[in-house]
Amino acid sequence: MFADHLLTVSIWLPILGGILVLLLGSDERKPLVRQLSLGVAVLTFLVTVPLWTGFDRGTAAMQFVEQADWIRPLHIQYFLGVDGFSMPLILLTSFITILVVIAGWRVIRDHLASYMAAFLIMEGLMIGVFAALDAILFYVFWEATLLPMYLIIGIWGGDNRVYAAIKFFLYTLLGSLLMLVAMIYLYYQAGHSFSILDFHAARIGETAQILLFLAFFAAFAVKIPMWPVHTWLPDAHVQAPTGGSVILAAIMLKMGGYGFLRFNLPILPDASHALAGFMIALSLIAVVYIAFVALVQTDMKKLIAYSSISHMGFVTLGFFLFNQQGIEGGMVQMISHGFVSGAMFLCVGVLYDRMHTREISAYGGVGHTMPLFAAFMMLFTMANTGLPGTSGFVGELLVILGAFKTNLWLAVIAATTLVFGAAYSLWLYKRVIFGPVVNENVKKLTDISRREALFLGLLAVFVLGIGLYPGPLLDVMHASIDNLVAQTSLSKL
Repeated sequence: MFADHLLTVSIWLPILGGILVLLLGSDERKPLVRQLSLGVAVLTFLVTVPLWTGFDRGTAAMQFVEQADWIRPLHIQYFLGVDGFSMPLILLTSFITILVVIAGWRVIRDHLASYMAAFLIMEGLMIGVFAALDAILFYVFWEATLLPMYLIIGIWGGDNRVYAAIKFFLYTLLGSLLMLVAMIYLYYQAGHSFSILDFHAARIGETAQILLFLAFFAAFAVKIPMWPVHTWLPDAHVQAPTGGSVILAAIMLKMGGYGFLRFNLPILPDASHALAGFMIALSLIAVVYIAFVALVQTDMKKLIAYSSISHMGFVTLGFFLFNQQGIEGGMVQMISHGFVSGAMFLCVGVLYDRMHTREISAYGGVGHTMPLFAAFMMLFTMANTGLPGTSGFVGELLVILGAFKTNLWLAVIAATTLVFGAAYSLWLYKRVIFGPVVNENVKKLTDISRREALFLGLLAVFVLGIGLYPGPLLDVMHASIDNLVAQTSLSKL
């Protein structure tokens, strides 16, 4: 019975757990709040593990399917399922949430229960986005994720947190409204069905496809975010608390990439081919131009935020090459970026908790006083540059190979990200970790605690694991990617 409802439990366990944490929350119960939050996060991860172990890697069909009527007059269903695209993202979500809870264990002092509850509720909603196979259910989960993140930025953020929270909310909400209009149009084209799988069989002319593509693009491009609708992200990252930045970079940006795979490419293949040049151009601008922007940043968080935009440009580039290597590389890059960007923001959080500044100029010589931290940060910096042996290399290599099959110059331009990524990542590391200790506050720093070593160590295992042996991750995606490439190729013919 339990095995038949794994996705439902994965979604509602953290949501209900978050509500329970909120109800129990008080200053006198902080130890209980911490323990209960960690317990719910770990239990949710354990519930999602059978999605990996029980996953049939030989089929592109939806698995662990759950289906029931929800709003019967409108044919809206509670319809859940996973494939090779969504299942790895669900596990990434449940794993990263554990680290966020651990990272905020001692750092968050005000409104601790509300803080932990917001992350647990958001975890369930994000899993719902990746598992939903009914368009309206997808839309409800998609929009609902805005509320806890808005509160996280607005309550526990920096001095300019209200501005950043409102900007984040408005950007993502306005784009999503066009997505709802597109879903309603597809409902009628699919014979009065909101099933995303039924949308695949709908017969839609190319002009209508292009308009629908642009409507979905408005939602997904903002969420990734693609240039030029990226300006909300640096503000949100800089103002958000460390946990908010980790979830935003590691999970929420992936919702946009997932949307392209779930809606634009399979449902609107003609428009995807027609607008591929447009998508590739925007992706390459993000890869190259935003990397230059990252180079001149003086705030560590802002630099890593721009780095995320550049790396996600690599993801959309891979998707719109329409070949196995490109899409595979884009998917691996999404998973890798979840671990690497999460680790980079946690490293900034470790320093900020001690120094209460993110300005790069305030540091220098940290390696002398925090050698273990310096070793971890070196690994994650190398992964951010795409060093062979780390997870960052696998996705970038596959995308470059896919670009080479499409056009030599695309591959050449895409490969420049390896140079630019190394430039801003190593420049950051050099200024923070190396050099003499000239700041008295840096001299007083203590190395990472066991709690900090735990969450950084866990991330290091996955960064190295995927980099050295990506086979298991590629295997779960292979059938779904083959099916998607076949769908888009048939459309082109």
